[in-house]
Amino acid sequence: MKQFKKILAFILTLVSIGCLIAAVTIAFLHKKEDRDAKEAIRDATVSQSATPTPQPQVSEPPQATDAPTTEPIIPTVEPTATPIPAITNPYKDYYMANPDMAGWLVIPDTRIDYPIMWTPEDENYYLYRDFKKRDNNNGCLILDTDSSLSPLTTNLIIHGHNMKSGEMFGDLTDYEKKSYFEDHKQIILYTPECQRNYEVIAVFRSQVYKKTDDVFKFYKFFQADTEEEFLDFYDNIKDLSLYDTGVTAEFGDRFITLSTCVYHVTNGRFVVVAKEVATGDYYLPLEQ
Repeated sequence: MKQFKKILAFILTLVSIGCLIAAVTIAFLHKKEDRDAKEAIRDATVSQSATPTPQPQVSEPPQATDAPTTEPIIPTVEPTATPIPAITNPYKDYYMANPDMAGWLVIPDTRIDYPIMWTPEDENYYLYRDFKKRDNNNGCLILDTDSSLSPLTTNLIIHGHNMKSGEMFGDLTDYEKKSYFEDHKQIILYTPECQRNYEVIAVFRSQVYKKTDDVFKFYKFFQADTEEEFLDFYDNIKDLSLYDTGVTAEFGDRFITLSTCVYHVTNGRFVVVAKEVATGDYYLPLEQ
């Protein structure tokens, strides 16, 4: 009996050792599997982080096919004209004092330095009135009714009395002498908008003709819409001129014509025609 108990105890001991070994082996295997699983997860994570993240594609701007690909395309910028600054009209006070004033005429170094009046409803209103509308035999310089500053006609005709005192257009006949012309080529017209500069192109004697006379009538020319109309005026004033001024003109040019009475014939006229050569200062609106 005792022998049997020893054998049973020995067998139980072996079984316990075997169970212990099995438990240890199973635990070891579980740890290994767990470690392998963790390493697999780590490797997968590293692999994903090593792969570059796709970046959005940015399109290049289109290049001209004939432009070098190594140099940028630089747009061409055209230069802009510098605007001419406007200044206060030097005759502003006169314009504001009498709205009939169309401009101011000056022939430098002469006595001709006067306002020009324009009354289309009555061309002769200032024939014997002064700037303040008072009776005066000198009258004023008068812009012909059919002339216009706005819109500007091809020819501006200005009439003035030939006064013995030399006032108004009393000195205009001095242009009969070429030496006088040489010293007084320039004529200036100050309008509400700007200064207009002229150079004398022809000087001649003429007259006011009958309506039925088929002759050149300088006082009928105001606008040249065609080259034929322009040349009819231009050729005639050059033919009539007392001397060659050396100044020429072409279709598109504009003129100013000064006319005063002379007495070589009935209704005689002495005429000075000048061509516009440049525009001077531009003026601010009179209201400013």
